[in-house]
Amino acid sequence: MEEQYHSEKIEALAQRYWEEHGSFRAVEDPAREKFYCLSMFPYPSGRLHMGHVRNYTIGDVISRYQRMQGKNVMQPMGWDAFGLPAENAAIKHGVPPARWTAENIDYMRDQLKRLGFGFDWSRELATCKPEYYRWEQWLFTRLYKKGLVYKKTAPVNWCPNDKTVLANEQVIEGRCWRCDHEVERREIAQWFMKITAYAEELLADLDKLDEWPEQVRAMQRNWIGRSEGVEVHFTVKGSGELLKVFTTRPDTLMGVTCVAVAAEHPLALSGAVNNPRLLSFIDECKHRQTAEAAMETMEKRGMDTGLRAIHPISGMEVPIYVANFVLMGYGEGAVMAVPAHDQRDWEFARKYGLPIKQVIAPDNGEEVDLSVQAYTGKGVLVHSADFSGMTSAQAFDAIAEYLAAEGKGCKRVNYRLRDWGVSRQRYWGAPIPIINCPGCGAVPVPEEHLPVVLPEQVRLDGIGSPLKKMPEFYRTSCPQCGGEAQRETDTFDTFMESSWYYARYCCPDNDRAMLDERARHWLPVDQYIGGIEHAILHLLYARFYHKLMRDEGLLDSDEPFTRLLTQGMVLKDGAKMSKSKGNTVDPEALISRYGADTARLFMMFAAPPEQSLEWQDAGVEGAFRFLKRIWRLVHEHVAAGEVPSLDLSALNAEEKELRRRVHETIAKVSDDIGRRYTFNTAIAAVMELTNVLSRFRVDSGQGRAVMQEGLETMVLLLAPIVPHITHVLWQALGHRGAVIDAPWPKVDENALQRDSQQLVVQVNGKLRGRIEVAAGADRKTVESAALRESNVQRFIEGKGVMKVIVIPGRLVNIVVK
Repeated sequence: MEEQYHSEKIEALAQRYWEEHGSFRAVEDPAREKFYCLSMFPYPSGRLHMGHVRNYTIGDVISRYQRMQGKNVMQPMGWDAFGLPAENAAIKHGVPPARWTAENIDYMRDQLKRLGFGFDWSRELATCKPEYYRWEQWLFTRLYKKGLVYKKTAPVNWCPNDKTVLANEQVIEGRCWRCDHEVERREIAQWFMKITAYAEELLADLDKLDEWPEQVRAMQRNWIGRSEGVEVHFTVKGSGELLKVFTTRPDTLMGVTCVAVAAEHPLALSGAVNNPRLLSFIDECKHRQTAEAAMETMEKRGMDTGLRAIHPISGMEVPIYVANFVLMGYGEGAVMAVPAHDQRDWEFARKYGLPIKQVIAPDNGEEVDLSVQAYTGKGVLVHSADFSGMTSAQAFDAIAEYLAAEGKGCKRVNYRLRDWGVSRQRYWGAPIPIINCPGCGAVPVPEEHLPVVLPEQVRLDGIGSPLKKMPEFYRTSCPQCGGEAQRETDTFDTFMESSWYYARYCCPDNDRAMLDERARHWLPVDQYIGGIEHAILHLLYARFYHKLMRDEGLLDSDEPFTRLLTQGMVLKDGAKMSKSKGNTVDPEALISRYGADTARLFMMFAAPPEQSLEWQDAGVEGAFRFLKRIWRLVHEHVAAGEVPSLDLSALNAEEKELRRRVHETIAKVSDDIGRRYTFNTAIAAVMELTNVLSRFRVDSGQGRAVMQEGLETMVLLLAPIVPHITHVLWQALGHRGAVIDAPWPKVDENALQRDSQQLVVQVNGKLRGRIEVAAGADRKTVESAALRESNVQRFIEGKGVMKVIVIPGRLVNIVVK
């Protein structure tokens, strides 16, 4: 063993051993408990950042710990390789996205290997490969035939700069999340997957995910947004046309003074036929409406269509407005406005001079001032005809029953969740496997003609998708009639690829099926790790996709991920690391200077995984010094020569105490890593053990034996966190095998037993002394020792002792007059 710690040499040695022995290759073994650990795969941007390092270190620590528990561990890695950044890079550098992506993957793979992550690289996949996306094309065609996929013209968020559709979450304050260009609203024919058909199951099954953070489950519940209410049927004066409105507050129905519709609603267009001002307003709304979240803060504007709706109970006429805050995708694209009992409606009514009619009064008899704000609480109905005097709860049912009996409405469950629009008007994505025939309509590509391969040798000019300019790609014949047809030139939303990759890892070499029996063996994922920013869309889509694959007979589980850990961000100077802020730290430079183990140790020690981590150069230096210290400690021990066998019966008091500290540390670290995932406190416990080992004076053969046990324990407890240095130290301590194949240390309960115990002594509840008694001392012995303690005698002298209270193992309280 060399005297000095050389990280570069040590890490190369360990990594070569793992490579030669196939240490991380996972093979199905029904006889062993499986453990599937997965960190969210990266986009191959070209270089790792510290967020990657933290994410994958957390997963690697968990994987290595579970391996040492004897479990059959699988930890795969791949690449979320499609997406707009590759197109932008291709335009900037003049290279095809496929080439740019492949070069980045090669570079980032080497970076991951340098960090010593225990990935099974035999399972590596890239979502841009035809052998991968072929199977989502296959599933898409199956779902189309089952009616779970459809195409319709729908309003979308459109970035005119990037020339693509954006999800609501990709619109930040009305601007594109990538280029910051102002987003427009456009009507585009889009492909949708019917996630709403699974809304109730997606909501209900959240209760099964008791090992997910409650914050994430709450976010998904809110996104799905189940609400029970009533569908109310107004009629349009003069035409008798039904205008359907969903409301969760039917108790306020008698207070409706306006109905508002979305700009895309047929009634809006009907009202604009001879109204240029209204037509102009509708056009403005279509282009400026963006994400649902943005509508909460935008100015509420509207315009009267001139049309009137007939109230289903009172028969009164109420105006129909076009309003910029009504989304066509919500319900029927229409809402009833009750200004007295909804603050948004109140503001709208005040702006446009609409009546504000109170129909709910507080049940405690208090007066409400509607000139100040709306009264949004529930209570007792007033000015509501036959429903007056009812509570809001009673009126909910009574009004629903009345409307149902009159054929003017019914109870209904509504969801905030919308069907998943999977079309993107970009090039670098998986082609949608549909052929558009003038006679037959949309026809799915036959299975034997899959995959529809994306042409990779292209030149991008930044103006739309090159697929639309490539007749050799889009010209084809109809599979049904044989006539001339065109291939769909839209590509899939990249969430499609990331929604099922975890399952394909189980059988990436299968070229005959999407999944096979190996997926049933490994799934669900036992531990999933990733950022909180993926709490809604990615995780929701993955859950949906899992259920689709289950219903297709490919899986037999309901949920993809059993346990979820959402790690915090890496910060520097209080801000998230980013190139734009100029506060990034290059992982490669860090590894070159200190080694991968230092980077891993700092990442795990600086903060609990769920919290943000503040980067500190001093903390990195401290981690490096600690590794040098444990190296020196082991070197000094090994250099001292042979170690005798441990004889527990021959240990003196100091040796027993050291052994007790060793096994207390095993118990704490096992709980910190195995159950609590508080890696920082686990490392702190090992550091404290290292201090104890450093202070221990070895003056006998059994002292060396206990020191050997302590150093072996230190190495084993650190092995998941700093795998390279522990690989070498384990062998230096005399073990022929590799530490990666060693079992996790077990607590010797006998070692935790003390020969004596220290108790606090109180007099009338105040600390007055401490006593040392035998561990098994009886009550009488403890009382006697407490009463004899010199400082205690000062406080009881001359006073009558009324009673002595002994709390075993903790304290003695002497009560005096």
